[in-house]
Amino acid sequence: MSETPPLPSYAELVALVSELRAEIAELRAENAELKRRLGMNSTNSSKPPSSDGLAKPKSLRKPSGRGPGKPKGAPGGALLQVVDPDETQVHAPAACSSCAAGLSKAEVVSVEQRQVFDLPEIRLRVVEHRIEHRRCGCGTVTAAPAPEGVAAPAQYGPRVKALAVYLAVRQHLPYERCAELLGDCLGARVATSTLIGWNADAAQAVAPHTGAVRQQLTACDVVGSDETGTRVAGRTCWVHTACTRSLTLCTVHARRGVDAFGTMGVLPHFHGIAVHDGWKPYKTCTDTVHALYNAHHLRERAGVAENAPADAPQEWAEDLAALLVEVWDQIKDIRAVHERATGLTVDEPERITARYEEIIAAGRALHPARAPGDPRRKRSKAANLLDRLDTERDQVLRFAFDWRVPFDNNRSEQAIRMAKVQQKISGGWRTMLGSERFFAVRGCLSTAAKQSKNLLDIVTRLFDGRGAWIPVPV
Repeated sequence: MSETPPLPSYAELVALVSELRAEIAELRAENAELKRRLGMNSTNSSKPPSSDGLAKPKSLRKPSGRGPGKPKGAPGGALLQVVDPDETQVHAPAACSSCAAGLSKAEVVSVEQRQVFDLPEIRLRVVEHRIEHRRCGCGTVTAAPAPEGVAAPAQYGPRVKALAVYLAVRQHLPYERCAELLGDCLGARVATSTLIGWNADAAQAVAPHTGAVRQQLTACDVVGSDETGTRVAGRTCWVHTACTRSLTLCTVHARRGVDAFGTMGVLPHFHGIAVHDGWKPYKTCTDTVHALYNAHHLRERAGVAENAPADAPQEWAEDLAALLVEVWDQIKDIRAVHERATGLTVDEPERITARYEEIIAAGRALHPARAPGDPRRKRSKAANLLDRLDTERDQVLRFAFDWRVPFDNNRSEQAIRMAKVQQKISGGWRTMLGSERFFAVRGCLSTAAKQSKNLLDIVTRLFDGRGAWIPVPV
């Protein structure tokens, strides 16, 4: 018979229990962190909406109370008849519906008008240019100069090129599908390599527009900035944007931080208010006044509240969100009545600041600030959020006291969101040069859309000799 192992001593049991307790605590912390990561989405973190997948999270937007359909008093969008149709077809009855008598000479007592809006037959229109060569009496043969842009025996014109670039850059059609559309709709059998060349020509022609937008952004009072990752040549690169309500500049760079800012050429020379998400490289622009956009804080607050332990609710985060939304709603209500209003009443800034400080103090009771000299260790998401809200409170509340500053940074986020759409369709760009060309034209079209221009005409200008459209400073 085998010998029975000796029972552990009391000291060994105490050590074992202590070891198991430490392991259990570690596993619980790991489990909580994994659950937090699984629960992250675009409404409670900085993750983009494109990462949410099919299970879309509940939106942070509150019900507006307005029913579905057109708001009362808003102009409708119904298709209305025009006064001067392109073609008129008359339909006369041949015989009486009662006695069957002929009606060819009968009196017309009324006319019912019905109009059909449709496309004409779409086909290529070929214009032949005959360059005459004439012989002078002296024997010299002189050829007439060819029209500008007519340089080959057979070529596509500026409108076909513009349509192809518009479909690829604005509507995100891959080159193969763009070539298929041109073939099916126009009968133009265009090779994908030709489409790539047209896109390169457009990017080169749009350079004056890009330079003008860069200068105008540098001179603006408030500029929003954002960045997002994308795939270029099989590696992670970064799409950066600087934009306002009427201007958009997009660039792509192999780096995410200060080097990319220098290449874009806006923030290093900007002396206004830069609205961003608080990412540290933005703080290197020391000549700039900074403002943090609070839609980002609302998302982070949601993540903190959702992942808070049952025995330690983060009520300060909920109170902060309520205060920020309350102030923003108050500003919108004032602007709805007084469009040119620029500030709150005299007592409001003091009340808002005092309430903000109360909320931060309540948060500090749960997450004390890191004392000087303390070793740096990983802190919770709630503690990190509170640190930023405390140390950068002026930037958080700047929207309340300077109404030029927006509450969110939606314009910047929307400007770079299309990079994700393009990446989903084509899987990224094969070369850095190709991505740079794409975003050069994309930025031009975004600016044109903000200023209510016809985008197809803006692209056509790049090919028909008129040159790049230069936006007027707004």
